[in-house]
Amino acid sequence: MIVIRQLCRSFSEGAGAHRVLDGAEGCFRAGETAAVVGRSGCGKSTLLNLICGIDRADSGEVQIGGRIVTAMGEPQRTLFRRAHIGFVYQFFNLLPTLDAEENVRLALELNGIRGAAARQRSAAMLSAVGLGDRLRSAVDRLSGGEQQRVAIARALAHEPAVVLADEPTGNLDEETASQVLRMLLSLARSRGTTLIIVTHDPWIAARADRVLELREGKLVAADASAGPHAAGGARHDTESGRAPVRRTGIS
Repeated sequence: MIVIRQLCRSFSEGAGAHRVLDGAEGCFRAGETAAVVGRSGCGKSTLLNLICGIDRADSGEVQIGGRIVTAMGEPQRTLFRRAHIGFVYQFFNLLPTLDAEENVRLALELNGIRGAAARQRSAAMLSAVGLGDRLRSAVDRLSGGEQQRVAIARALAHEPAVVLADEPTGNLDEETASQVLRMLLSLARSRGTTLIIVTHDPWIAARADRVLELREGKLVAADASAGPHAAGGARHDTESGRAPVRRTGIS
């Protein structure tokens, strides 16, 4: 479970300060998929950075599985993030000098899983996202959708308790975005992973179990019309319900 209490974060702006988060509070249950929506610049990415400890809050608390991330020093936060959190970014953030399998394997090696065990697990994860025949492909030879599938495999390979996805389909065409989102949701739910998706797209938000809006520095429940599996405009989605939940890592 992720608990956020009275989270505040400001940034310098000219002679003053711009407060992005102003006492934000919320709770994300273990194994749920939640979408966070809000206007551009409202602090959605900042919220993810504070949850994982990349950034430091001015005040307030982030707790993941009973561990207070905001009380950790930088080395502790780095090790905690490496072991318990996976990331999916809009622009993939793959290492161009590594092939698909090596990109996924790196996340395992950073967590002490090496050799044949790491190669087998990274190959299995790429197979799970439909890229079992592209293990040795240079990532710059892959399509955008394929690169994002490698990123999803990398995010989930070490079985993190939490995956944070920042506009994970924002750089993809509509059809590819739909395929990638269904894959991400299915894999996260089947593993009991807490998935937090930041998005501007109401169709994506509607696929989540719960939708929160970041408004005036606070997390609030979004309009019920954007709730779980609501109608998604022109897009068509055939995804069915949640897969059985298996808890992983911390809760």
